[in-house]
Amino acid sequence: MSPRTSSWRTLLTGCWAAEPAAAAGDEINNNSSSWSSSSAAEPFSPEDLSLTLAGSNLHAFTIAELKAVTRNFTMTNIIGSGGFGPVYKGYIDGGLRPGLKPQHVAVKSLDLDGLQGHREWLAEVMFLGQLRHPHLVKLIGYCCEDEHRMLVYEFMPRVSLENHLFKRLLASLPWETRLKIAVGAAKGLAFLHEAEKPVIYRDFKASNILLDSDYTAKLSDFGLAKDGPQGDKSHVTTRVMGTHGYAAPEYILTGHLTAKSDVYSFGVVLLELLAGRRCVDKARPGRQKNLVDWARPYLNNADKLSRVMDPNLDGLFSAKGAQKAAAVAYKCLSHNPKSRPSMSAVVESLEPLLSLKDVPAGPFVYVAPAEEEERKEMEAERAEKNQQQHNRDQRHKQRFPNSVIHSEVTLHRDGNSLYRNSNFGKPLRQKSQNQERGA
Repeated sequence: MSPRTSSWRTLLTGCWAAEPAAAAGDEINNNSSSWSSSSAAEPFSPEDLSLTLAGSNLHAFTIAELKAVTRNFTMTNIIGSGGFGPVYKGYIDGGLRPGLKPQHVAVKSLDLDGLQGHREWLAEVMFLGQLRHPHLVKLIGYCCEDEHRMLVYEFMPRVSLENHLFKRLLASLPWETRLKIAVGAAKGLAFLHEAEKPVIYRDFKASNILLDSDYTAKLSDFGLAKDGPQGDKSHVTTRVMGTHGYAAPEYILTGHLTAKSDVYSFGVVLLELLAGRRCVDKARPGRQKNLVDWARPYLNNADKLSRVMDPNLDGLFSAKGAQKAAAVAYKCLSHNPKSRPSMSAVVESLEPLLSLKDVPAGPFVYVAPAEEEERKEMEAERAEKNQQQHNRDQRHKQRFPNSVIHSEVTLHRDGNSLYRNSNFGKPLRQKSQNQERGA
């Protein structure tokens, strides 16, 4: 962290009144944050923001520049959306700004009617404007013009972990890739917790872990991040915010936020990586609706761990590695925050598992490049549309079997009439010919 850190943190907290403390009955939202930002707050000027971020290497883009980058925010460029607003894929060419290399980018636009607001936008600019690490997504710049609030990131071609684990659009992630993602995400959290002025991420979940072309995990979306406790304070008291299923139980009950709150959330995501299931799935029976409640008793039992492991792995995982990873998840999910390990200890436990060689030999699985995967998805879409058309044709043929549309015989014109090349029309033609001969 740089000496400028104190000034931008002061600006971040000074722009609004302090965030309200947790009150009895506060509930965490099922999708994103549990509150909307204060609309009564007076935002500071773009000039103030630019001065505060001087030296951070962030670019202050104009709305005209971002329109050019995203082709006027065309709908076909939307690659995602959330509580913050839509995310567009764009391209910065070499002529946009001196010193800014040509590259694909992701442009996140604040939805003024969405769940998040100016406070979250500002928090993300401030945190990612100052923090740099291989496992944090890189913020390239921002736009603060009139009512527009936008963020410009490096483009992550493999999108989020959520897409790969739960949406099943792509091939199931192999064991080694899951471990790599877990280790990378753990390193990102450890960096935040051990910074000169610690940061609590507060919204660690599968959808906030983005993946680059080689599946390197990077944390994104710092809108809910908070400064960690300072001095002799053991926690930060704040209103309960985050995502249902990932938040630590003591944080939900008391509003007391610590680094161990993030450790619990990491345990939830690690369990999702092992099981291939969402942490909350109301479509599942009974206790299985809540993954942590159902699976945690099996995590420290080697004989029962197979009940938890993702069947899509087809048994192609390291038995020793799975047991050790499950043991880490078990500790992270402890109801007692003091019993949870630090994130640096988690990294030390998980990283050696990457070198284990006891994964059973299985069929060769080719992981296609992102562009090829997109092409295959488009081909599958076309095939599905063709099949749907074929099914409609078949249903029509069953209802109207004599329709010319479905006839396999040809049509021809005889004088002023159109006939099928079949017995249809022959009696009429024969009668006409007989009448001509009689005449």
